[in-house]
Amino acid sequence: MDKGNHYEYSAEVALERLKEGNRKYVTESFATLDISRAILKRFRDYGQHPYAIVITCSDSRVIPEMIFHAGIGDLFVIRLAGNVIDDHQLGSIEYAADHLGTGLVAVLGHTHCGAIDAVLQGHSGEYIRYIAEDIQEAIGDEKDPYTACRKNVEHCCKTIERSIVIQKDEQKYGLRVVGAIYDIETGEVVFY
Repeated sequence: MDKGNHYEYSAEVALERLKEGNRKYVTESFATLDISRAILKRFRDYGQHPYAIVITCSDSRVIPEMIFHAGIGDLFVIRLAGNVIDDHQLGSIEYAADHLGTGLVAVLGHTHCGAIDAVLQGHSGEYIRYIAEDIQEAIGDEKDPYTACRKNVEHCCKTIERSIVIQKDEQKYGLRVVGAIYDIETGEVVFY
């Protein structure tokens, strides 16, 4: 996709849309989603143009489209336990930023994260060890779950920003990488 000189949505506009969507999520009791054949046909015919990339945990309680009151085509979501970043996730992020013209990357950690808790309690086995090793590197000796979650999110943001493609898009188009934590009890997202 040729972005010209800017994204369809600036990072600032995209971030405000996420914040406003979360305000709605926290204050409303029900959400509606247009899943009509017309909307599905529109996305088939015109492709996707998400306003934000959200990297988050696979936890079934963390549903970005709901948390940000978003519809079909609004978010490019990448999910992995502990929201860790490896080459596969980074490639997906680069694709969405560079080819879909998405100008905001949000790494969304969450409270009561099982992956963080597993590392804090010293559990790792089989394939989870790959996730645990990344989280352990991010949190070091930290023992507080919330602080560990934040450190993990910050580590993920730094990993993303080491990408040459992301650096280029930050400089040329104003792409931003932000961290956030979702409180699974209140529904609120705190960006930093």
